Amino acid sequence: MEINHLVGMANRIGDFFQSMPNREEAKDGIALHISKFWEPRMREALIAQIDDVATQQLHDIVREAVKANLAMLATKKVTPRN
Repeated sequence: MEINHLVGMANRIGDFFQSMPNREEAKDGIALHISKFWEPRMREALIAQIDDVATQQLHDIVREAVKANLAMLATKKVTPRN
């Protein structure tokens, strides 16, 4: 899965939820959307590279949402690389 494509998709989701007045609800919405509509290998690819240079264009709210909801998003035990 091409990480740049995933970042773009995740950022579009983040753009939608960014307008919510409650940031925590927005982050939960982002994570729930990714959990429901992304296939496992897409989620795993994003999680595995969440702190890499490859995802530097990822919106802060999306990065926060993914990190705060790793247990829900991960389909296997994966920790972000440093």
